[in-house]
This record gives sequence, C-alpha cells and structure tokens, in this order.
Amino acid sequence: MSTAALVESIRSKLLAGGDAERARGSQAYMKSEMPSLGVRVPEVRRIVRSAAMEFPPTSPEELRTAILTLWREAGAREERYAAIDLTGLRMVKEDLGMLPIYEEVIRTGAWWDLVDGVSHRICALLLAHRDIMTPLLLRWANDADMWIRRAAITAQLGAKSTTDTVLLAQVISANLADKEFFIRKAIGWSLREYSKTDPEWVRRFVEENRAALSPLSKREATRLLLT
Repeated sequence: MSTAALVESIRSKLLAGGDAERARGSQAYMKSEMPSLGVRVPEVRRIVRSAAMEFPPTSPEELRTAILTLWREAGAREERYAAIDLTGLRMVKEDLGMLPIYEEVIRTGAWWDLVDGVSHRICALLLAHRDIMTPLLLRWANDADMWIRRAAITAQLGAKSTTDTVLLAQVISANLADKEFFIRKAIGWSLREYSKTDPEWVRRFVEENRAALSPLSKREATRLLLT
C-alpha cells in the first residue's frame, strides 16, 4: 500500500464532494479558523471507508503515517475528520501505539468535535489496557490542558457495564470546581450516559456531590433520571 495513495484518494474525494454554501455555514457553526469543504460527516466516513478498502494499510505504522499526514497537513476541517475516521480501522483498535496520536489530536485539535472524535478510541484502549490507561487518565484529569481533561472525563462513554466507576468518579471529582463550559458539559454527559446502565449509581453520585456539581452538570446528569 502506498500511504501517499491513500491520503491522496481521501483528499481528492473530499475536494470533489465539497459544497461552498454548506462550507460557509459549517465553518461559522464550528467557529473555526480552518476552512471547511462543506462535506457532510456521513459522506466523509464513506469516503474514508472506500479509500481504505482501495488502498488498505498493510501495517499499523503505515496507517499511523497516513493519519498524521492528513492531520498535520490538513487545509480543511474535513481532512481532520478523515484522519480521525482512519483511527477506527480494526488493526489499531487496541494498539497503544495510537495513544500519542490521540493525544496530538486532542491537544492540537482543541475543539469539541475533534476531541470527542477520539473518545471511543480511548475507551477501547482503556478496556484492553486498564493497567496502563487508568493511571494515564488520572493524570489527564489533572492536566493543564482543558481538552485533555475533557478527554479523561469522556473516556468511558461507550463502556456501559464495563465502566470503571471508581475511575469515573475520580476524573469527575478532579474537575468539579472547573468553571469551563466544556468541562461541566462533559461531566454531565458522562454521568447521563452511564445512567442508562446504572441509574442508581448516578443518583447516588449526584446526591453525594450536589453542592459541588454545577447546575449544568446536574441538569445533564439527571436528564434521563427524571423520565
């Protein structure tokens, strides 16, 4: 497989599928300095799947090269979406070698759509490598970078019954005093998602932390508990 061929295939198809009017609206909505091509997210995913089938990476190293090329050289936001979509290929689902890439995406992407795009990937690494990922996420929960802290909070969104509630409580508790909207939203989101699996645990956590939780976090956390 030629890494260059995979990257070029994705870029050319994204460019061909652009819509100038949609691009202006998308860039404004995302409050992004990086231009948009106006390609819908489902279409980006289709393009990535098609290109990866036509030019399949033969190793995790080749895949990482393609991902970083798309990410670092992106001239449009959809190229960064495509880079994130490439991280979903099965060959790297449980590969700790992807961790530096996810961290780069979070730190340099520094916006909710890009940061949240790798949350399920981080969850997969946690489920496969708890001994390594648990202490790392605890460090992330206290990082100076708000987006790294958000990633620590949202890292178990897809874990359901395999959620480590001790870890969940710890990463949330480390950020209860944070006034940032995106942190408070992440706290509420992670609790709301886990309430689908264990509503009583979430009720208890909210009650025990009622004074510290922001109104936004409480509202989001209990949204499904009120129905």
